[in-house]
Amino acid sequence: MFILIGGAFAVGALTYDLGTLLQMGPGYVPLLVGLLLAALGAGIVVKAFVAPDRLPATDGTTDHGPPLQFGRIRWRPTLFIFGALFFFAFTFEGLGLFLTVFGTSVLASYARTGTTLRQAVLPGLGLSVGSWVIFVLALQQRLPLVGEWLGG
Repeated sequence: MFILIGGAFAVGALTYDLGTLLQMGPGYVPLLVGLLLAALGAGIVVKAFVAPDRLPATDGTTDHGPPLQFGRIRWRPTLFIFGALFFFAFTFEGLGLFLTVFGTSVLASYARTGTTLRQAVLPGLGLSVGSWVIFVLALQQRLPLVGEWLGG
């Protein structure tokens, strides 16, 4: 799937002007992302054929151990990460850069069991300020710092 989707993006990007490294055109980034995705897919395919499908033996012999087994789905991290993703997608325009990045970071922090409030809030503050410095100050992107829902 990665190879097909990455290849489709790369081929689609060729219909746009690529530009140069210093003056990138609209097709430059989609081409690179498509090629990287296809390369990742190729790496996964190679790994699937090279990696053993059994655990190594524990007694030092060359015999293979039991077959690899997939564990149960860990629902807490899955729900918190998807929740953070959806929070970001649906609140960016309404809350703005600061609160959306902060909320996304806090939600994603709680994917790990035992996270304290301090461990969730401090990275959220750092990522919010870092996002403002990188995107607004350095790259001069016009992003809403305070969203429409808060009168911004």
